[in-house]
Amino acid sequence: MRIMAKTEVFIKARIIKGYSQRELAKHSGLSHAYISLLERSIKSVGPATAKKLSDLLGKDLEDLFRIEFM
Repeated sequence: MRIMAKTEVFIKARIIKGYSQRELAKHSGLSHAYISLLERSIKSVGPATAKKLSDLLGKDLEDLFRIEFM
């Protein structure tokens, strides 16, 4: 199972909150490179990280992420 960002929704939520990728990285404790990979659906996230990002962006977890079963 992988938790992947819904690219367009994730980027839109970040922009609406007024965060650059670097600012979101700083607030979340993640690297800028990791945020970039998430937004392009190259990297998956763990449940705790997905929750942290959804809280920071003020969106429901289900709005920002999808679960892929392998």
